[in-house]
Amino acid sequence: MPSHPRTPALSRRRLLKTAAATVGAAAGSGTLTGFPTIWAQNIKDVVLRHAGPPVTAIPAIAEQATKDLGFTVTMQATEQGDLLNRFLSQSTSMDCADVSITYLKYLVGRNVLQAIPLSKVKHWDKTIPLFTKSEYPDGRKAPQQGTAPYTVLYATGPDGQKFHEGPSDWLTGVPTVTNADTLGIRPDLVGRKIASWADLLAPEFKGKAALQDQPSVGVIDVALALEARGDIKYGNKGNMTKAEIDKTISTMMDIKRSGHFRSFWTSFDQSVNLMASGEVVIQSMWSPAVASVRSRGVACTYQPLKEGFRGWGYTLGVMKHVDGLKLDCFNEYMTWYTSGFEGAFIARQGYYAAQPENARKFMTEAEWDYWYGGKPAATDIMNPYGKLMEKAGNTRDGGAFWDRLGNIAVWNSVMDEDRYLTRKWAEFITS
Repeated sequence: MPSHPRTPALSRRRLLKTAAATVGAAAGSGTLTGFPTIWAQNIKDVVLRHAGPPVTAIPAIAEQATKDLGFTVTMQATEQGDLLNRFLSQSTSMDCADVSITYLKYLVGRNVLQAIPLSKVKHWDKTIPLFTKSEYPDGRKAPQQGTAPYTVLYATGPDGQKFHEGPSDWLTGVPTVTNADTLGIRPDLVGRKIASWADLLAPEFKGKAALQDQPSVGVIDVALALEARGDIKYGNKGNMTKAEIDKTISTMMDIKRSGHFRSFWTSFDQSVNLMASGEVVIQSMWSPAVASVRSRGVACTYQPLKEGFRGWGYTLGVMKHVDGLKLDCFNEYMTWYTSGFEGAFIARQGYYAAQPENARKFMTEAEWDYWYGGKPAATDIMNPYGKLMEKAGNTRDGGAFWDRLGNIAVWNSVMDEDRYLTRKWAEFITS
């Protein structure tokens, strides 16, 4: 889809900033086009409250935005399950949020989010076509198992209460962060090569395997494993029938009764501690959790698997109640947020920006080549806080950006039978 034209020359974004605001923008991304003097004076009292999970709602990002934009951005970090509850019951306690692609199915139609006009999205043409068109840069169509971002990204109108099939002039949110997930392993403890999702359920890892306690993720990880070892052939692992859910959960209960699973984790820190301590040697993991284990000097690999990766993404969404001056501030923040600083910051913990070429502007050549290019690190690689992540010469697990994002087997999902799955998952966890 082509980018949309810039706003008219006399709009707020086209007028000169005050000298102070100009200095702030110059210190940051340099991508903003300016506010009128009176408006620039008013925005200093605006506080934009950004909510999200701890791995993306990062205070250092808000601090840089505040410095660059002239109004205050604050971060509210909440674990995933609690975050969804906040969206549904306390949405006025935040102004914008990192909204998981899967959560859009819970939120659209509930008067939680308002639609974002595509004409306000400056970096749309820099957003990867995997989100905007559901295809790869070479034109190949992307897989549709699970909740593919393209299917929930467009809205029918400004109220944002219905999904539009295919492109429209309104968005449910602006794509920001994405990744292709796999299993984390302790290469020093597993004792052999790990090459398949089936290894998650291998008998030799009895008592040393873990799952994420979230049905939309945990059950898909197990489905990938069951299909890989030949137990079940799914029509769509990301949208199971009741019969497929029953068979999957029944098999999971048998595996659980055998003592196979050491834990079902709910937070980032839990997953890190399980792996760093050696209590668990193979498990569902997030890329920053693998990075955190490594930063402790403990061997941990984000293992590419032959069946492919489990994909996911976030959008930056704006709450229904936001209007007037604060909505104008959100639009400027949205432009700043996708202009590169945030993308580079989260790249250093293993996530990808949905506008990778913008993130590249804020990365060294060695960082870009390591995180996105799949090349051996030309220098030592640091995490976002300056702590050693990788020694020079090492290569990122899974290779280059499109080696990973181009090999997605299934997306994280909210299934048609979500309520049934949630009930069955609860039975599994408490059994």
